[in-house]
Amino acid sequence: MTTDPTTAYTAWGHPHHHLLGRGMEGTVHALGPGPLGDHLIAKAWHHRTETDLRPLQAFHDELAAQHPPFATPRILHIRHHHDTTITLEPHLPGTPLDTLHRQGTLTRTQVQDATTHVLNALAHTTAGPATKALTALDEPHPLWRDHTTWPQALTALIDRRTTRFAHPLRAALPDLDTLHAALRRRLSHLPAEPPRIVHGDLCPPNILATDQGTPTAVLDWGFLTTAADPLFDTATAAGFHDMYGPHAREHDDALLTRWTGTSGPERERALLYRAAYALISANAYSDTGADGHFLWCVRTFERADVRAVLGV
Repeated sequence: MTTDPTTAYTAWGHPHHHLLGRGMEGTVHALGPGPLGDHLIAKAWHHRTETDLRPLQAFHDELAAQHPPFATPRILHIRHHHDTTITLEPHLPGTPLDTLHRQGTLTRTQVQDATTHVLNALAHTTAGPATKALTALDEPHPLWRDHTTWPQALTALIDRRTTRFAHPLRAALPDLDTLHAALRRRLSHLPAEPPRIVHGDLCPPNILATDQGTPTAVLDWGFLTTAADPLFDTATAAGFHDMYGPHAREHDDALLTRWTGTSGPERERALLYRAAYALISANAYSDTGADGHFLWCVRTFERADVRAVLGV
């Protein structure tokens, strides 16, 4: 007996499948033409079960029903191969923005323009019950459970993550308790506005586009997708645009200025969200903080502008 999911794809009548990519959550193949459809992909999930994926399926449907100006994933079928859960989804068009930039097809400005287009579209969505039913990161319960506003839900998530990962966070941030308390105070004064759909991981690899830079699809919802202030996506996308390059801070600052101005309430709120993201996601990939993402997050608190907005 083999657990190789590609044997299932062949058995389902799709022998001409080919690998598209492997990630932390699973393996993706293009199925090729067959009885299930001609433009499908199959995702074989490493750990997620059908129970885990049903809320994501409902969210995908809620998002698609709002007709954003780009394609989004849909879970058409959930199947099983031995202990592996497999979802069948439409094959979305386009090429990742980072690939287009690396190839020289798009300039950095065109990549930023495409990201701006996506941010503007998401700011006009409505976050319904399916969005609020999503979990965040590896948490077992919906982010919005027992909460009625985004600031409440976010603050509770920060509390849980800083408690769970107190040891590595405190080792890297000796003033963790001061930072945490300051962030909680600032978040408590944020207005409770109608939430929008926030992607939570809006980086260039997750935006597909044409060779001319028009966004065609947005991928990989669910890592930190929730009902929130759209400025959360704006703030984090500025940092994700170039996380580790030699000019990362320069690009980060330029995008924050483009999207929120050089000063004022929006800029300050964006910096609060960067601090929040740093605490909640620092240990997303390593419980001990032994990776580059952890270091990227804790370095948020070396920024004078972040500390100034926190008042520490």
